[in-house]
Amino acid sequence: MISAASAPGQGAPAAQPASPRGAVTPAALELARRVLAIEADAVRALIARIDDNFLAAVSLILERRGRVVVSGIGKSGHIARKVASTLASTGTPAYFVHPAEASHGDLGMVQAEDVFIGISHSGESEELLAIVPLIKRQGAKLIALTGSARSTLAREADVHLDAGVAQEACPLNLAPTASTTAALALGDALAVALLDARGFSADDFARSHPGGALGRRLLTHVADVMRRGADVPRVRDSASLRQAVLEMSRGRMGMTAVVDTDERLCGIFTDGDLRRALDRVSDFGSAMVSDLMTAAPRTIRQEALAVEAVQLMERHKINQLLVVDERQRVIGALNMHDLFRAKVI
Repeated sequence: MISAASAPGQGAPAAQPASPRGAVTPAALELARRVLAIEADAVRALIARIDDNFLAAVSLILERRGRVVVSGIGKSGHIARKVASTLASTGTPAYFVHPAEASHGDLGMVQAEDVFIGISHSGESEELLAIVPLIKRQGAKLIALTGSARSTLAREADVHLDAGVAQEACPLNLAPTASTTAALALGDALAVALLDARGFSADDFARSHPGGALGRRLLTHVADVMRRGADVPRVRDSASLRQAVLEMSRGRMGMTAVVDTDERLCGIFTDGDLRRALDRVSDFGSAMVSDLMTAAPRTIRQEALAVEAVQLMERHKINQLLVVDERQRVIGALNMHDLFRAKVI
């Protein structure tokens, strides 16, 4: 809700010299810095208000078997949507309900075991106050997040969270700026406290964000991206250097695995090994790959996370990895390009 401008002598911001309409002046930089300072101070002031009421709000949500319903109107409605989204993505099932729509049927989504969080800077939003008696009649619990502990919404709540601010960052002290920032920060604090209390892990986060970068990093395994079968270049340990080079060219991975007759790994022959062979070999026609390969190369298991393959490659400055089973048989291979395509890096 929009707050009234402070009266002179009661913290009202100093009048700013008017700029020509449409003109950009150096004063804009100072004004921007002032906005950030006011909003930072508003958030910092919340620290002293993290008290028993905050603990009560966390406990209330943890104790209830239902969902968290977050609501607000105007700018507070936008904050409520974000708070609901953050709660849902960090292990607390939550959704947003518009208070005006709630009066026209959407209130049926609120159940007895739910917790309803009403966000209003003034605490006097008519649309929210109109549905409070119905929420209580349903049996749901009410958490009010307002800028005034003496507001109607705060008095009706089971728990009140104080998100009051000394002033808005708007030069007119009218547009919701510092107040919405404070409400958002307090909502984030609530979500993170619940995350910790639930033991919500990075794996849990990835499962609720499968389409994001973190989801790909934590849910993608080596088996999902590795090359298999004929796509894995390999030669026997009895192969000649010429045969190994031809297989490398066919596989287009910059390497070939070297295996025995049981497909067990003997070594790897890479582009780097080939360059080094140019200085060592005088008769390429008779050279054997087993004399030039890198024995006991780095490997990985298919059950490992793809991000582990990235870390292994970066740590040892290599571009390819062979995938082996418990008997050291080669069952796959991957390189940095495969990981790039899978958007793991």
